[in-house]
Amino acid sequence: MTTSPREQVPAPLRLPAPGGHPQRWLILGVLCLAVLTVVLDNTVLNVAIPSLTRELGATTSDIQWMINAYSLVQSGLLLSAGSAADRYGRKKMLALGLALFGAGSLVAGLADSTGQLIAARAGMGVGGALLMTTVIAVAIQIFSPEEQPKAIGIWAAVNSLGFAAGPLLGGFMLDRFWWGAIFLINLPVALLALVAVVLLVPESKNPQGDRPDLLGALLSTIGMSALVFAIISGPEHGWTSARVLLTAAVAVLVLGAFALWESRIPHPMLDLHFFRDRRFTGAVSGGVLITFGMGGSLFLLTQHMQFVLGYEPLEAGLRTAPLALMIVALNFTGVAAKWAARLGSPLAIGLGMAVMAAGLASIAVVASGGYPGTLLGLVLIGTGAAVASPAMSHAIMSAIPPEKAGVGGGINGAVAEFGTGLGVAVLGALLNSRFAALIPVAAGSLPAALAAAGSAGERARITDAFSAGLRTSMLVGASAVLLGGLVAWTLLRRAQRADTD
Repeated sequence: MTTSPREQVPAPLRLPAPGGHPQRWLILGVLCLAVLTVVLDNTVLNVAIPSLTRELGATTSDIQWMINAYSLVQSGLLLSAGSAADRYGRKKMLALGLALFGAGSLVAGLADSTGQLIAARAGMGVGGALLMTTVIAVAIQIFSPEEQPKAIGIWAAVNSLGFAAGPLLGGFMLDRFWWGAIFLINLPVALLALVAVVLLVPESKNPQGDRPDLLGALLSTIGMSALVFAIISGPEHGWTSARVLLTAAVAVLVLGAFALWESRIPHPMLDLHFFRDRRFTGAVSGGVLITFGMGGSLFLLTQHMQFVLGYEPLEAGLRTAPLALMIVALNFTGVAAKWAARLGSPLAIGLGMAVMAAGLASIAVVASGGYPGTLLGLVLIGTGAAVASPAMSHAIMSAIPPEKAGVGGGINGAVAEFGTGLGVAVLGALLNSRFAALIPVAAGSLPAALAAAGSAGERARITDAFSAGLRTSMLVGASAVLLGGLVAWTLLRRAQRADTD
């Protein structure tokens, strides 16, 4: 039986030659530079929280929205951006993403109010969505099948490194410049990456690709934003208040409408049939909870180091560096890849997440005693992430058809962005709730409570309350990551057995 021309796989989607693109490693370096800039912006803002509180009068909710405006817009648009990249060209979308991200960074760096900064961060999220989806899709196209796991591992390591290194870079910049510099530094990097993309990256696309699902992107963005808004508002307005219950109801209804819409249209940005693959479902669930634990813990830990332990921004960033160093050491020396190959993906992911959970739990138990106890937790979190994250990303991409590489990149990015945003919201809300229960003062944030303290004893009582809230949040995060590891291991192991039967 013959195949019509419209059913044939177009040339740009054929697997590369056994040797891959001759400049594939240089191109991968350019792609990693672009993605590192995007991922850094998820955590680089954490160490600027005291500066923003002082100079812009930002409350805790303002800070959470500055962080979540970026991650929620990006996660809402990732799948649609991936579909557009598959259809219209991954190189074009990569270049457009860099231009939009640079423009948003310029506006954010010059903002003089919390509202302007939140809006600029949302704009940066649009550019970030285009970048995150196209990077891994291009990597799939330029590497041979034998080299793809290694390339995905480097990409995943850069993602993890960006989450961990953000506080260090932010502390370095804030020690020398004003807070806006943490955004303006993106401009030369984005420009350099844009020039390199134009000169080096080959174009690839699927001419018969699916149309972008704009309504689906809108529904997912509204639904996740409503969910996080309800979580953020809970401690301040009460979990049973009309404001929280209404926004939670909107989140449930809109996300339900999103799932219904995706199941009925011919070209969904998220094909719900993917979730029938246990390998895909296990990797996605584990990926969300890895970034949930890492993103939420870093958000809280940098505040603890500055407000409770009294470190300057650069000192706080340096003291979170061991997490990043473990990721760099284990991934770029190939040690993590060897461990994962020896253990197999299911066990590597399960054990990696168990080690991460142990790190979060150790911080909960010993962080109040000073930095030495925190160091152990950081090393454990970095070790677990170095092993589990690359294996998770490879499992997701291997479950996606090659012609859907952009959508696969969108799913990978959505997992990371949604997990981080949810971690900041949930763990931050738990801390705020515990803190408010112990210190019932009319203050919008920990700095305001400390400023209103009338004595050293009252200040100590306030910092002790914050530490208690940190302990509760870290234990919840540890439980979530451990549960995610068990779920991912179980589903991936079953999928592996089914493949061998």
